[in-house]
Amino acid sequence: MSLFNWPALMRAGLHGLRLCPEVFWALTPYELTLMLGMSTGQGALTRDRLEELARAFPDGAGPDTTDKD
Repeated sequence: MSLFNWPALMRAGLHGLRLCPEVFWALTPYELTLMLGMSTGQGALTRDRLEELARAFPDGAGPDTTDKD
């Protein structure tokens, strides 16, 4: 049993979005549902979320990349 209604998705992609078959089949299911407005996707990265990520994944003390000249 398929999780996707391929005939309906093909009609929407090839007829509704007017994609050529090569482009349609190159899309991931997520990309296709996003293009069809069936997925909300994620919102824009906010400053609060960026700061949260920076705290969770701080820049480490990696190799020294400063010029020694």
